[in-house]
Amino acid sequence: MTETDGNSALGQGSKTLSEFESARLLAGFGIPTAKGILAQNLEEVKKAAESIGYPVVLKACSPEVSHKTESGLVAVDLRNEADLELAFQKISGSSAAKGGGFLVQEMIKGGRELVMGMIRDPQFGPCVMFGLGGIFTEILGDVTFRPAPLSEADAAEMMREIKGNKILDAVRGMPAVDADSLIQCLMAVGRIGMEREEIEAIDVNPLIIQGSKPVAVDALVILK
Repeated sequence: MTETDGNSALGQGSKTLSEFESARLLAGFGIPTAKGILAQNLEEVKKAAESIGYPVVLKACSPEVSHKTESGLVAVDLRNEADLELAFQKISGSSAAKGGGFLVQEMIKGGRELVMGMIRDPQFGPCVMFGLGGIFTEILGDVTFRPAPLSEADAAEMMREIKGNKILDAVRGMPAVDADSLIQCLMAVGRIGMEREEIEAIDVNPLIIQGSKPVAVDALVILK
């Protein structure tokens, strides 16, 4: 099993960081991320799952793979080794998964999915994005933007600004989202945009609310 600090792709001329590298970048700026271990073969995948604890998620992990769910390169809620082996065979047999490793990730559960990210606008520079996440993000289009750096007041305004802001309140037996934690996540994305000029865009979708805390589950970092 291997680890990287997210800078390796820069020297390799890649246009994106892998999900593993992207997550390590976010974690380095204080953003909570799902625990994940990078593996290269079935034996390492099994050891990673044992280390993390079932249930787990298995994903193809390569800078060349950005739409994993649509390509059938993600298997979720794997509850035992038999589930894991079946998922591994399916994912590893896909041509889209060639040339990369496998990310074994803890299964983050939560009834609310958000999206956050950063785009580098030619006029305004790095801008932070926040809104409703999940598979319907593009359909709903419920997002808002602010130029970085963000103050706590800026981040709090963004949270109130989306049409579906009531999802952040206590609803259907779920506690209210920890506003301070979410504010810190948004501010951190802004800091990445300010400090890492080689990064063109960041997409964190979903940002799952586990209990009351936001956890980045899937991340994509696009380089200039």
